[in-house]
Order: sequence, then C-alpha cells, then structure tokens
Amino acid sequence: MSSTPATHPSVGMPPRMTGAGVNSSLVQALGVVVGDANVHWRREMIRSYEYDGSIDVGHPDAVALVGSCSDVVGVIRTAARFGLPVVARGSGTGLSGGAVPTEGGVALGFSRMRKVLSVDPENLRAIVEPGLINLDLTKSVSKYGLYFAPDPSSQAACSIGGNVAENAGGAHCLAYGVTTNHVTGLECVLASGEVVHTGTLGTGSQAVDAPGYDLTGCLVGSEGTFAVVTQVAVRLMPTAEAVRTILASFPTIDSASQATSDIIAAGIIPAALEMMDALTIQALTRAGHTGLPADAAAVLLVEVEGVREGVDELVPHVESLLLTAGASEIRTARTADERNRLWKARKGALGALGQIKPNYVLQDGVIPRTRLLEVLRTVAEVSERYNLPIANVFHAGDGNLHPCIIFDARVPGEVEKVIAAGGDILRKCVDVGGTLSGEHGIGLEKQAYLTWVMSDLDISAQHALKYAFDPDVRLNPGKIFPHSYRPVPQIQVA
Repeated sequence: MSSTPATHPSVGMPPRMTGAGVNSSLVQALGVVVGDANVHWRREMIRSYEYDGSIDVGHPDAVALVGSCSDVVGVIRTAARFGLPVVARGSGTGLSGGAVPTEGGVALGFSRMRKVLSVDPENLRAIVEPGLINLDLTKSVSKYGLYFAPDPSSQAACSIGGNVAENAGGAHCLAYGVTTNHVTGLECVLASGEVVHTGTLGTGSQAVDAPGYDLTGCLVGSEGTFAVVTQVAVRLMPTAEAVRTILASFPTIDSASQATSDIIAAGIIPAALEMMDALTIQALTRAGHTGLPADAAAVLLVEVEGVREGVDELVPHVESLLLTAGASEIRTARTADERNRLWKARKGALGALGQIKPNYVLQDGVIPRTRLLEVLRTVAEVSERYNLPIANVFHAGDGNLHPCIIFDARVPGEVEKVIAAGGDILRKCVDVGGTLSGEHGIGLEKQAYLTWVMSDLDISAQHALKYAFDPDVRLNPGKIFPHSYRPVPQIQVA
C-alpha cells in the first residue's frame, strides 16, 4: 500500500493567462527597468521558464532578464506594485520544482549575469555573479591551480546561484562538503528591494570570516524564498597533486554496497565514492559511452587524491578492499583522458536514461550507510510493485540515494504511479533514520512529506523565519512548506 499523499502540486494545475492576456502595463514597467529587449511575455518566449528538471509546470506572467543588482531591485519593486510574486531562476536544472513559477508572477532570468568579478588566488577566494555556470568557474580559476569543489552532475549547465539556492552537492561532497561549505558571503536583494550583504563579500585583506549570525548559512539552501542573490563570494581549493580514479565491477548490488561500507569503515574517505547499477550502465552504453562492463550488476567509481606518495600508498589498500568485498574486475584510470571518460559517463547518466523511456523523476533521500542494502532492496520492491523501471546512480559514500524512476508521461496514469512510487521510497529513507533530501531541495516535489521529518512546531519556527525575510510571501511562494501551515505566534523556549 502506498504511503504517498494523493495530491501533488503539479497534478491538475490550471494554466495561467499568458500571451495576449498578459498585463501590458507590467511588460512596459519591466521594460523601463531592464530594457524592452530583456522582457519576454509571449508564450513561445517564456515556455522554457515554465519548467525545471522536475515534472512540475508553472506559468510566469512575464520574464525579466536582469543584468545587475540594480535591475533585480527594480524588478522586485515593480512586481510589488503589481502585487505579483518573483521567482529567481538560474539554468533550470533543479530537480525539485524550486524554480517553477506555480503562482505566476515575474520570473527573474540570470543569463546576463555570468561574470567572474574578481579572483584572489592567495586567499583562495573569488566573487562571481549568480548566473555563472558552475564548470565555467573552475575553468576560469584553473590557471591558478584552483577549482570550485561542489560538482553536481549538471555541472556543465547549472548556475552558481542555483547551487546556492539548493545547497547543491555533487560527486565529491563526501570529502569536501556541499555548497554551504564553500560560500563565504552573499549580496542579495530582499523582498522590500533592500540590498544586503552577509558574511564576507571581499577579497585580499577583506577575505576574512565576519562575526555575528551566520546569515550566509541561513540563505544557502533557502531555495530563493528568503532573498534573491546577486553576488556570491566562494572559497576555492587547490588542485590535488595526484588523483587516481578506480572503476570496480560487482556481480551484485549487495557486494558493491558491502564494498562501500568496508572502505568507510577502514577510515578511508575518498574524494568520491559513486555507484551505478546495471540499468544505468545499459542506458549509458546505448547512449554511446564505451568501456563500461556490460555484465556488471553494479559498479563503484572510487576516486582518491592528495599528495602523490599518499595516493600511491592508498590505492592498493582501496583495491584490496574492493576485491575482498567481491569485485570481479578493477580498472584504475592510467591517464587524465581515461579518468575524464569515466566521469563523463557518471555525469551523463541521467541524460542517458532517455534511451530507456523519455521521462524520469529523481528522488534524493539520504540514509545511514549501514542501511544502504536494505533501502536498495526496497527500491527494487517498489519498482516491481508499480511496474516501473528504477535506475540507481548515486553518492554511495555519504548515503545520498538517487533512484531514478523512468517512465513515459504520455501514458495515462503513469505520472500518478511515479509520484506514489517516489513517496514510498522516501518513506523508507525516513523510516531507517534518513531524511528527504541531500542536495536537491524540497521545492514542490517533497513538501507533502515534510511532516514525516518535522513537527508542527518545527515547521512553524521555519515559517516564522521565512516571514522575517519575506513578510508578504512574494519570493518564490508555495515552495518547501505545505500551504496549510502558518507560524505559531508564541514559541516557548525552555
């Protein structure tokens, strides 16, 4: 029996008036702020702003492509005059519906704000605009022997602003943490139009930690519901002297899961420890990725890095643990090109699933590593129960699961089945001591399940914080929290 709520924000939502029905006064007012060429309102022009990487759909009244902080201030104040919400959007690669304008309003597009504003190699800092593509940041600082550690699978497309909104992680977050661990300060615009700075938004002698409340940490991961970010100060990391990437094939998912536990239990924290199952490998092979073991039930991608002597000593230890757990084959990339091909396959896994069926929903539950095998068995049971293929490609090292439910949205009833299946998987994650999301956010996709991990008082306290930043609920409304909740006026503190 499914534990999933019967309703979902994206099911049965009526379209808003667009095209010829748009408010021409709004379009004109936005044009005064950002220029007429940077305002889109015709349906064919705003269609790409109705979606992100989830199954949800929304319809903005207009799209404003901002080019500066002052543009953002002007758009927010203009939207307020018209009583409309504002939804900030980066590249639209989010997987929880966070950038979907379900209540209409003005979508803020950041494709014009993609600059690296300054780099401070000595202090390992940079200041960037929110529309900058994640991978482009690493490319721009690589000449200094530096890089930006958070590396989601969508690294070549996702924006830094989106990473901040969702507190994105990536394959290497096991060793280096998620976005909040690499952001030192923000410039952002509140719902009132006021510009504020949090943390340390500086370089050189100004690149120091600021005292006081950690408002930067509060804003990172708030999914655009507190403020609109216009500048990001990031912490950079030096490129490792030596990197070794190992691909291990396993005859069963059980043995791959055991290898994951054994590596961590041995006190080894790899830079990355990723798992892909047979269905994912099949999709990648169909998509043209070569060199993957066709007969493996699962593969682990293990990466270790550091000083050369330490890495040379560690690799044989890791390989021994993999073989002891039951690996049938081990390949260690001998060149940078071989390593890049392995990571290209891992980061291309989601796109390759289209070789099986045209649509997927990716869940993002986090569990204790010791319960990995148990939860993967539940995923297999859910797949059989709903007759839906589910591919597993995930961050095994930190227990951040990514079961991808593959389906065809054109088949009647399939979307509802997928939502129910996803809810059952998340319920299991919570039941074993895990939680709903590791790096993709709550957005629209998981808000119906929030009461599984938070009490009414918990939700009320967080709602109160939302209202402290955005009292009129105009920044990305309808996200994270169920609509029925409102803050409790008095919160008793013992």
